[in-house]
Formats: sequence, structure tokens, C-alpha cells
Amino acid sequence: MKPCNLLLVVLPALLLALPAAGQNYPTKPVRVIVPYAAGGNTDITARAVGSKLSEIFGQQIVVENRPGAGTNIGTELVVRAPADGYTLLMGGAANAVNMSLFKKPPYNTQRDLAPVVWCVQGANVLSVHPSLPVQNLRQLIALAKARPGQLNFASSGIGGSNHMAGELLKVMAHIDIVHIPYKGNSPALADTVGGHVEMIFSGVPALLPHLKSGRLRAIAIGSLKRFVAIPNVPTFDEAGLPGYQSTNWFGLMAPIKTPHDIIARLNSEVDKILASPDLKKRFLNSGLEPRGGSPQVFAEFIQEEIKKYASVVKLAKVRQF
Repeated sequence: MKPCNLLLVVLPALLLALPAAGQNYPTKPVRVIVPYAAGGNTDITARAVGSKLSEIFGQQIVVENRPGAGTNIGTELVVRAPADGYTLLMGGAANAVNMSLFKKPPYNTQRDLAPVVWCVQGANVLSVHPSLPVQNLRQLIALAKARPGQLNFASSGIGGSNHMAGELLKVMAHIDIVHIPYKGNSPALADTVGGHVEMIFSGVPALLPHLKSGRLRAIAIGSLKRFVAIPNVPTFDEAGLPGYQSTNWFGLMAPIKTPHDIIARLNSEVDKILASPDLKKRFLNSGLEPRGGSPQVFAEFIQEEIKKYASVVKLAKVRQF
């Protein structure tokens, strides 16, 4: 047999004998980039999932905080990383918002990132410093109308779902409040608790200790129904602003050319983690709903989020960057 013909016979057999990349993955620590400062809701989710994943893989899952530029710094780091499954992103609503908020974003969410698994969904809560003389949403709106351009609201950064929550409130309630962006939820909360900012939109997990201690007062939650973690906080519908809704979500993403079998392995393991009774209870008690599902389900959800936030940016006439 000629050498070239022999190669045609042997090579396919060798390829079949080689293990798929996902079978041996991971063989070293995996980085999960959180594009916000430590201590926020994205960070809390990444560390909870990462801890369980580390136990399953027998490899360290290193959560690395890379805040700044409306999550663009951390996200771009992942987009430019080798597509080998060892650098992942705990993404969120900002990755959908930024496609319309920035004139020339440094990446394209659908072109450059592969959805791995939708981890959790939550809702933004509007809370105020106790010194603000309001007890409910109607009083807050009335005060904002009496003081146009004088009340500030903090968010985890430009382009996040809590930034959009404030912009949507401005439009629907016909009020003028000023956005103060931070490089993460923790510094935003610190300044609101300290009384430097009057209001904040935040997800429930990072907000919960401050509500329990009385350092902040919750006004309304942007979900369609009340959350188990804060049952006394009304929805915006109940509080007097029908139709208002502001949710947040977090999920794992990878560089677009990451092998499908690695994505499938990650999806399968994280899906099991999210369904585990202990983590499910932990998330629900902290104000997050475990999601899971296939990468395709996550991809379709992200596509709808990009469309939704493009409408919000246009409707609220948010300045593009």
C-alpha cells in the first residue's frame, strides 16, 4: 500500500481514538471573569457556582474581578482569551445593553461570545437611604417631581440592568433623577448606605443585609411577583406604577470558538448544580431564581434581551457612549 493511501486509512482511526476535548477537561484551574467589583450580585453568583464546579472537576475555579467601562473591560478580556474553556465570563444584562448603549462596543455579544448556561434570574429593587423622607413609591415620585434633577440613583455601572431600571423609571414616572454609575454593586451600595447617594437600584442578594439592618429602605421590586427573600417589598405594579418591570440575570459565557464538547460539559455540570436542592434553596432565599437549560435556550434569551434593551435605550433617550 502506498504511504499516502496508508495515511488515509490510519488517520481516521487515530482521530476516533483521540478523546474529545471535553472528556479530559479541565486539567488545570479555570478562570471565571466577573466584570464588576467583588461583593456584587454577579460576583456572588459566580462564587456560588464556581465553588460547586470546583468540587466536581477537582480543579480550582478562580473568580477574577475585572470591573470598569460598563463591563467592557472584563468582557473584552474573555473575548480575546484562548478559546480553550479555561477563561469564562459570568455575563449579564450589560452584555445585552451594551450592544445599543455604545456606538462602537469593543465586542459583539452574539458574534464573539458562546452562551454556556443561563445560571440565575433576579429582579432590581429600588431602595433609598433612610434619611430620604419617603415610605413608598408614590411619595418618592412626588418628591422627585418637586425636586427635578436633585435626586440621585446609584447603579453598578453604565449599561447594567440596574442602570436601565433607573432610566425606565424616569420615562414611566415622568421624573428627572440623576444616574451615578460605579464600578460595581458594592461601591454603589457603600455610597448609598453612607448617604452620599439617595437611591439605588440593585439585585436582592447584595442588598439583603442592608435591608435587614435598616441601613436602606426598599421601595419596590421590578418583578411580576414578590420575592420569597423580601416578601414585604411590593412590586412596582402593586406600588402604583403598572407595567414597570426590571429584571437582572447572570450566566456563563465563553469565547466563541470554544469547542462544543467543552461547552456541553460545562453546561451539563452547571445545570446539575443549579438543580441541586442546597444551592437552589440558597439562591431562592437570597432573591435569585435558578434557571439552567441548554446553550440554545440561553442564546435565544440573550437575543431577546438585546432587542428589549435597544428599545429601552431608545425610549429613555439614553446618551450613547
